[in-house]
Amino acid sequence: MYLLEHDAKTLLAHHGIAVPRGVLAESDAIDTLALPPAPWVVKAQIAAGGRGKAGLIRTARSEAELKSHVRDLLGAEYKSKSVRACRIEAQVTGATEAYLSFMLEPVAAGVRVMMAAQGGIDIEASAPDAIQSAVVAPELPALVACGTELAGKFPPPIAAALKDAAQKLAAIFIEAELSLLEINPLFVQPDGTWVAGDAKIVTDDDALSRQPHLRALLASRAAAYAETWRKLEHGCDYVVVDPAGEIGLMTTGAGLSMMLIDELRAAGLKPYNFLDVRTGGLRGDETRLVHVLEWIAQGPRVRVLLVNIFAGITDLGEFARLLVKAFARVPQLKVPVVARLIGNNLDAARAFLAARDIPVVTDLGAALEIVRRHFA
Repeated sequence: MYLLEHDAKTLLAHHGIAVPRGVLAESDAIDTLALPPAPWVVKAQIAAGGRGKAGLIRTARSEAELKSHVRDLLGAEYKSKSVRACRIEAQVTGATEAYLSFMLEPVAAGVRVMMAAQGGIDIEASAPDAIQSAVVAPELPALVACGTELAGKFPPPIAAALKDAAQKLAAIFIEAELSLLEINPLFVQPDGTWVAGDAKIVTDDDALSRQPHLRALLASRAAAYAETWRKLEHGCDYVVVDPAGEIGLMTTGAGLSMMLIDELRAAGLKPYNFLDVRTGGLRGDETRLVHVLEWIAQGPRVRVLLVNIFAGITDLGEFARLLVKAFARVPQLKVPVVARLIGNNLDAARAFLAARDIPVVTDLGAALEIVRRHFA
């Protein structure tokens, strides 16, 4: 999960890391917010890099200017993402911008530690010898030792700040089981103290069950992380791939689901969602299927539901029985249904679905042909 900057800084502050004082604005009605002292920096909250160059980070000296920036940024589109909130924070002055990151490197079975005396929006363009980097074991003592060694290659007060930051942030990286923790810029004051000017954090979704604080943060901001929240709460992966999509998908298996989306698009059809419903986790309860149907029903242009289940262990008869019960609980989904099923107990599945006049085929091409007829 790629944390929005505001939430990344909330996590860092929880661990005692200094961050600029700030608030989250989800509308331009900022009069009720406990704003930090001016001047301010207004930052669009979006899970994408390059915000500065894209004009999504702005400064303001008056409340009128501040409101204008917030109004302009909310709803802006960038890299196919929409800005739904802005962080308004106190501007940091008189500091040098440095860089520090910890990044998991699975191929090397380690963590890459990177430092630079100059951070900011052009860090990628820095000369190779301006960045100090090493890969070490994913253990706190190794990260601290590496951070201390790399920091010692910079002049004071940068060296002192990077050393202290590396020690404190390495502990968070390990404790929170993160995949990426990047501070850019890391503001260094003349006395060697430092502040996390920006923060990019990527968490490991599979570790959320062991991270109560991250789970609490996710719960409090569920609307901003709908896909991760759905997976955590409902045990399946669901993503809207095209808000204007016309075909809702009830599918299992991430690879099979992606293949189906590709097949539909190649045929000139518009899938609405990706889904790995994980039929093995239903355990005789249709609730997960009910949630999926409710989510698909929110698609304003969905005209057909395509069920595509390639079952190995799953009993298709049991799945079909649960699906029929789920349909009864989601009457708002009033679209024709096409089912392509392969696997164990197919005849029982046909019988259950026939009661709802749902055609069942075993060939994907045949299923797509039936879907096409609904658009003729």
